[in-house]
Amino acid sequence: QVRLVESGGGLVQPGGSLRLSCAASGSIFSIVVMGWYRQAPGKQRELVATFTTGGGTNYADTVKGRFTISRDNAVNTVYLQMNSLKPEDTAVYYCKANQHAATYWGQGTQVTVSS
Repeated sequence: QVRLVESGGGLVQPGGSLRLSCAASGSIFSIVVMGWYRQAPGKQRELVATFTTGGGTNYADTVKGRFTISRDNAVNTVYLQMNSLKPEDTAVYYCKANQHAATYWGQGTQVTVSS
């Protein structure tokens, strides 16, 4: 059983920055990969950034060069640094973790980019 809690969302103007955090707790011993997804109004959930099983990273083409995923293993936390934000980045951002065959999701944090 894994619990994921996202934080750091909010309202920001275009061109601004936010840093999202995802803290994992519970039975986290076998977590293989964690990452970020987002879901905009009327759209399906999509990948934003993930760590791969090989130790690399994957980014959606729409966020490459603007977003950076990182982690602090000491506190079981994954971060998403978002720079040069655009209105199209407006969405609920979800943290995702894989543990063997199971997938866990956080409850999401709202990011709104608007002037």
